[in-house]
Amino acid sequence: MTDGIPQSLILPGADDTIVAVSTPPGRGAIAVVRVSGPDAHAIVSHLISPGLPAPGQVRRVALRDPDSGSVIDRPVVTVYGHPRSYTGEDLVELAVHGGELIPALAVAALVAVGARQAYPGEFTRRAVANGKMDILQAEAVADLVDARSRAMHRVALAQLEGGLSRRIATLREAILQLEALLAYDIDFPEEDDGPMDPSRIRHAASQVQDALDTLLATARVGELYRGGALVVIAGAPNAGKSSLFNALLGSARAIVTPVPGTTRDAIEALLDLGPWPVRLVDTAGLRDSTDVVERLGIEVSERYLGDADVVLACGESSATLAATVGRVRALTDAAVLPVRTKDDLVAEGDECLPAAMEAVIAVSAHRGTGLDALAQRLTALLTGRHGPSRPDAPLLTRERHRRAVWHARDEVAAFARAWEVDAVPATVAAVHLRAAIGALEELVGLVDVEEVLDRVFASFCVGK
Repeated sequence: MTDGIPQSLILPGADDTIVAVSTPPGRGAIAVVRVSGPDAHAIVSHLISPGLPAPGQVRRVALRDPDSGSVIDRPVVTVYGHPRSYTGEDLVELAVHGGELIPALAVAALVAVGARQAYPGEFTRRAVANGKMDILQAEAVADLVDARSRAMHRVALAQLEGGLSRRIATLREAILQLEALLAYDIDFPEEDDGPMDPSRIRHAASQVQDALDTLLATARVGELYRGGALVVIAGAPNAGKSSLFNALLGSARAIVTPVPGTTRDAIEALLDLGPWPVRLVDTAGLRDSTDVVERLGIEVSERYLGDADVVLACGESSATLAATVGRVRALTDAAVLPVRTKDDLVAEGDECLPAAMEAVIAVSAHRGTGLDALAQRLTALLTGRHGPSRPDAPLLTRERHRRAVWHARDEVAAFARAWEVDAVPATVAAVHLRAAIGALEELVGLVDVEEVLDRVFASFCVGK
């Protein structure tokens, strides 16, 4: 530890002043070059005229090459003083013109006068080291950047604002309280039953375990918000699956032809329905085939069906739709939504579907009719399957979160079993509570967890 900071948070060169372009590369109006560290103000001042504005203010300046003195660009400079910055250090942001050349020249000039190129995620890692956020909030920064749906955007914002961190802190405090209750029993061995009613400890352990179970139950929904619910479009060849896929996405992602068997593999895209993000998958037509390539595509389709949350079973007539629904239900436990495609071409006399085919949605990809009703029904099915969408509630969104909370829950359960049967001394049973606390502390970064931190920040872009 150094000044209360876990050693794992301190990278080699942590006292260096770092620089990176914090916007995506390529042609664009503006690129942001970020400089952070103890010498950030002095390094930038060496290259600009006039000098830096006061912290919290902006100024348009001339950025000059340190060797020739020629003007590289005329950026707008924003200055932050420690600890009131993203990293908790002195920080400067230069908004230069975009493109490939100018940002690279700006970074090269700053490196030439003493800055160092930042590692991936180093700005955010310094923010964690300086107490501006914990690891859960740092992961939320990455989730916010990577968010592809409104639901995931809301989840990331809630986590960045500390919702999950506060829930973990509450659980940790509850286990500490349980540990304190147990300490009374350990400290008064001369009493027959100890000064503490054993049922009180039993009840406290049960409450903590229930709270951990409740949080663990959010992992599946958190996974859905991150990756999307799997919705598979299935049906016979030429049933209008690819046309429906394209119509729902609003773009021609799948090849649409009148030739049966065009789709030989699954095609996947993200569809943002608002409450739920959806991984929409267009699959190969379900039919018996001796063609080796087509058979491989059908096998892929069947695997997707086995993992699906909802299947859109497509058919262009009552007969083909009934056959598709029957075949799909034999391959999956997912909710099956019958969709009659090509409603603009429905044959006379086929308007009425059998009573067993209730809740059919009729759509026309060509006319765009029925798509809103399909989206609403799909949202309702997902809500019925997973409960109301609550992206603002604390959720476990990563496997790392789930493993840590499960470890804590497992340790509390082990303590409860040992306490119930009086199998081991209280001092030994208490080891389980200490392990549970350690699992939660590792989750938010209160302990030295270098390997975890390296994995977390390795996925970050340079400049963040």
